[in-house]
Amino acid sequence: MTRPKVVGSVRVAGGILSSRVLGLVREASIAFVFGAGGHGDVFGAVMRGPNLLQNLLGEQTLSASFIPVYSRMLEEGREEEAGRLAGAMFGLLLAAAAALALAGILLARPIVAVMAPGFLADAARVAAGNAGTDRFPLAVSAVRILFPMTGFLVLSAWALGVLNSHRRFFLPYFAPVVWNSAIISALIGGSFWLAGAPGFEGGARLDRLLLIACWGALAGGLLQLLVQMPLVLRLSRGFRVALSTRVAGVAETLRALGPMLGARGALQISTYLDQVLASLLTVGAIIGLRYGSILYLLPFALFGASVAAAELPELSRRRAAESAAAVASRARRSLRQIAFLVVPTMVGYLAFGYLIVGAVYRRGSFGREANWLVYCILGAYSLGLLAATWARLLQNLYYAHGNTRIPATTAVLRVATSVVVGIGLMLLLDRYPVGALFSSSPAEGELRLGGVGLALAGGLAAWVELSALRLRSRGVLPALSLPWDALGRMVALAAVALIPSTGVWYAAAALPAWVAAPLVIASFAVVYLGVARWRRWSELDSWLGRLAGEGSTAEEERSEE
Repeated sequence: MTRPKVVGSVRVAGGILSSRVLGLVREASIAFVFGAGGHGDVFGAVMRGPNLLQNLLGEQTLSASFIPVYSRMLEEGREEEAGRLAGAMFGLLLAAAAALALAGILLARPIVAVMAPGFLADAARVAAGNAGTDRFPLAVSAVRILFPMTGFLVLSAWALGVLNSHRRFFLPYFAPVVWNSAIISALIGGSFWLAGAPGFEGGARLDRLLLIACWGALAGGLLQLLVQMPLVLRLSRGFRVALSTRVAGVAETLRALGPMLGARGALQISTYLDQVLASLLTVGAIIGLRYGSILYLLPFALFGASVAAAELPELSRRRAAESAAAVASRARRSLRQIAFLVVPTMVGYLAFGYLIVGAVYRRGSFGREANWLVYCILGAYSLGLLAATWARLLQNLYYAHGNTRIPATTAVLRVATSVVVGIGLMLLLDRYPVGALFSSSPAEGELRLGGVGLALAGGLAAWVELSALRLRSRGVLPALSLPWDALGRMVALAAVALIPSTGVWYAAAALPAWVAAPLVIASFAVVYLGVARWRRWSELDSWLGRLAGEGSTAEEERSEE
């Protein structure tokens, strides 16, 4: 039974990696066209609303409510009932998505005013000659295009739930590649179409390109759903679209949906408040936070969320079959496994983040100041990366024990910490221009460091959440402890790996960032992984076992280091 689960997690990671890599290409294309200016802020702001709703109603929420019920029906041989449940959930989600899309179209102006209140002052700044772009009307037009996309993305999450229940893992996690490709294609095609076109120079050209990118995102959302539907329909016997809560399993699914909406809602409120605060800062804060978070979320998804997701069913099974000490030991090993790759990522981002940001984004309209801003934001986010990934596993530990209240309340604590600390730090740091980092006489009106304050607050809030989860875990698993000893040796090894990779960076200083960055990262990884292999660290064996489709080794099961 172990092998299919491990192979499934590898396929999930493969699909996630494919979509995340193309996501970086998408963001690099956006940076090339819009840089870190007003149009980039608009794109980052208008994408936040659909993403918020998608995250609230999407994969994790449905995974915790719909998948257990649907999978149990399949396991019991009730395939026709499972198909009817899938059809009823599709119908209910379709109705909810249609209502949200219509609301977004009709209420676009108040939605933008609530999501990005700082945009309301742009008209006066443009009239006074202090700004070049009125972001508010542009954002309103973009919201009216993008809100219908939310429905397609939510239904794509439903398709993911169906396919995962049938042990089809790669396609649903690979499907976002289609969405990313549509946005990239729209930007490339729009740029060629508008090149030299009369009446579309300067700001007018960027206005039109922004709306073209939004139309590309809408088309991509539809395609992301459509590529999954043939396999969904083939696997789901008895599938019929219905708008009924009386279908077997629907009531149980909806009951489980409530607590998850509360927990997910707290996290989405945090991201929403970050955007509200960023909109009050100087131009570039919103899109700078977006660029930084894309790089931050890549290791979070690959090394943290993937392990946490794979461990949820295993921890649930062991809770029923084994002692509390055995479950705590399993959780501790998983925490070490996460830290093994997250720690060098944190150290690498802090040491080489400027080079990495330059390799991904620095071309076209994305210049040196934007490079420094996003690097500082990425470094600030990275300080909380380990805490965020460990907290995700501890949340799943609570879910395995049937406790959704503690993760929800600690999420609220995280939000409160992020907002309170973020306001003070952003106002303090927004006084300083980015140019002060590399120039003794920075010009006025350039990018400023306020967004870094919000990222720092987010990192601190992640550690507060982890501490709260750990303290309250004593009532669930008294034997559980965080592997600080293993963390120390990982940090030490990452620090040692910096020495040769810094030399490689110095030697490659004359090369373009997109050439130098892979060389530096490769040298860092070779030293870190090579020494870990030489020292026979069980965490590396565990990751290699996952890639090979094997279970945990006996040595790893016995290890408590």
